[in-house]
Amino acid sequence: MSGQSPPDEFAVTDAVAEVARERTALLVVDMQKAFMQSTSSLSQVGLDPERLRPAIPGTLQLVEAARRANVPRIFTRYVYLPGMADFGPVRTRRSALRRQIGSLAFGSTESELLDELRVEDDEFIIDKSRPSAFYGTRLEPLLRSLGTQALVVCGVTTNICVETTVRDAGQRDYDTFVARDAVAEYSDSRHNHALEAIAWTFGQVVSVRDVVLAWTDDT
Repeated sequence: MSGQSPPDEFAVTDAVAEVARERTALLVVDMQKAFMQSTSSLSQVGLDPERLRPAIPGTLQLVEAARRANVPRIFTRYVYLPGMADFGPVRTRRSALRRQIGSLAFGSTESELLDELRVEDDEFIIDKSRPSAFYGTRLEPLLRSLGTQALVVCGVTTNICVETTVRDAGQRDYDTFVARDAVAEYSDSRHNHALEAIAWTFGQVVSVRDVVLAWTDDT
């Protein structure tokens, strides 16, 4: 079957989205030292952290804008039990080296969120061991308690944890907005395909500026 382009109504555009504040939370996905630092275990398995660092400036802008607007901030961390006991049999076979070097071990320095984020006491951290921030975590009960109906999502990586989380959010009927200049992926093609898939069905792809403007007081 030949490839088809999505109709214009589903395309990734520069249109300013109607992002509310009162019912929205900011979800920052896996902005951890392991993904961003050249000395991390992930760099030892051939993943280039420089490919993901472009997500940092936009993410920091969103976090600061959310703080000013009193929008709840939720940060996820991708972490594993000692010995990667919860890594899963399929991925263990495919990623034996990561298990051997203890990548993303709970409590390790590289599993920590980036220092630049300066997580505050009234912000939330959700630990996960799968790409989706919803799978086996406290995220959904937290969102219900906060009265959240919409999510603004940023972080890494676009094609794996961001897209998987956004798909799960869409299937739970959250209005979901992905800030395209605050997400990053190791591959440009996977990054672009993920954003196209999200825009096609699961959410809206917007810019950091769109969100910041939406969270700025109207005058």
